[in-house]
Amino acid sequence: MNEENKHIISEAELIARCLAGERKCQEILYRRFADKMYNVSLTYTNDEDEACDILQEGFIKVFRNLERFSFEGSFEGWIRRIIVNTALEFYRKKKREKEVMEEYENISVPNMDTILEKMNAEDVIKMVNLLPSKAAMVLKLFAIEGYNHKEIAEIMEITEGTSKSQLNRARFLFKEAMIKRNG
Repeated sequence: MNEENKHIISEAELIARCLAGERKCQEILYRRFADKMYNVSLTYTNDEDEACDILQEGFIKVFRNLERFSFEGSFEGWIRRIIVNTALEFYRKKKREKEVMEEYENISVPNMDTILEKMNAEDVIKMVNLLPSKAAMVLKLFAIEGYNHKEIAEIMEITEGTSKSQLNRARFLFKEAMIKRNG
């Protein structure tokens, strides 16, 4: 496959050729999605080396399960789901610190849209990554990936109440950080 054809090959053909074991096509598939999926990985960890590990492990799973892609949705979305699940597995394995659970059920968080509009996504993610790991993970799954509390509870092996509590905790701590940052 020459250099100019690698950009015009369709997803379906690329997948078929990857399944046939064509290494060059596997490299093309990886290069098409690696940057976006690295950014997804980086969303779930504030460490670039860990993000690289998640990306690598995720793409191993992509290639091992490529025959399971059913062409019923976005291929990029399918890869993203694998990367997110890999990040979650990484998080569960790591569990580097136990967090003291606090209930913040009744804390109201004011609308922070005006403050957030002034920040770029990278700054917001950096601030979220400074939150305690469990609270940050719940916030990311809820706000970025769109999971509900029942799904988060199953994924993280916690109760729905803990998921809600951790989301409120993350919002509270994020609000405090925003106030400190912006006066």
